Amino acid sequence: MGDSFTEGIGDPEPSSPGGYRGWADRVAEELGRGHDDFAYANLAVRGRLLQQIIDQQLAPCVALKPDLVTLSGGGNDLIRPGGDPDALAEKLDPVVQILGMSGATVVLFNGPDTGSSVLGRVRSKVAIYNENLRTIAARHDAIIADMWSLRQLKDPQMWNEDRLHFSPLGHHTIAAMVLDALNVQHSLEPLSPKPLPPRSWREARTGDLVWAREYFVPWVVRRLRHRSSGDGITPKRPTPGPVFGPGVPLGSGEGPLGSEDAVRR
Repeated sequence: MGDSFTEGIGDPEPSSPGGYRGWADRVAEELGRGHDDFAYANLAVRGRLLQQIIDQQLAPCVALKPDLVTLSGGGNDLIRPGGDPDALAEKLDPVVQILGMSGATVVLFNGPDTGSSVLGRVRSKVAIYNENLRTIAARHDAIIADMWSLRQLKDPQMWNEDRLHFSPLGHHTIAAMVLDALNVQHSLEPLSPKPLPPRSWREARTGDLVWAREYFVPWVVRRLRHRSSGDGITPKRPTPGPVFGPGVPLGSGEGPLGSEDAVRR
C-alpha cells in the first residue's frame, strides 16, 4: 500500500508491470525465492495522499488476506502547505490496527533524513511524523523500516534526477534495509557508489535551474490545478501473482540478485 515510492517511480524497468520495478518488487523477488506458492500484489499509485491510500487501498488489501503488508504514506501530505504530521498519525493509527488484526505482519516506513531541495524543507515535519510512526508501530506490534537512519540515502546517487524519488540504486538499498528489518536472509549486496566529482558554484546553480524548470514548476502547477501525477493511473499489481523480475533466478545456473548490472536495470 502506498504512493509513488512503493509503486517504484525512479526505478524504470520496461519488462515490469507498470514500467517500474522499485524496492517493493525487489523485496518480493527475494521473498519469493524457492517458494512456488509465493504471490505478491502492489496496490500503490503515485501521487496519492494518505486519506486516498486508506480509502482506495485498505479494503482491497484486507480482502487479499495477506501475510505481510507494507504501508508507506503521508509524504505527499507533508510536502504540501498545511501538512500536519500529528493529524496524519491520527488517520494512520486505526489503519495499522485493522491490518494487524487481520493477522498480517505490518511494515511502516518512516521518512528519510535528507537535505534535498524538496524534502529538506519539511525535515522538521518528517521528524515529528517519524516519532508518531514509532508510537503507532509499538502500539500495534508493527515493524519500522527505518529510512531516517539509513545514512546511505544522503548520497546524491541514491536519488532520481527529480530529487523527489529514489534512483535504482536507492530502491536497491532500501530493499535490502527492508529485508534486514524483517530478519530475512537475502542476496542483495550493499553497494558503495563513487562520490560525485566536486562542482563549481556556477555548475551547481545551473543544475538547480534545470531541475526547477523540468520538475519543480510542473509540480507547483499541478498543485494549483488540483491535479495529481496519479490521475488515471491504476495499481500495477492489483491481484497477487508470482514475481518474474530482472535478477530472479530461472534456473540453478543463474547468479544472485544484487550485482551492479541488476541495480542499474
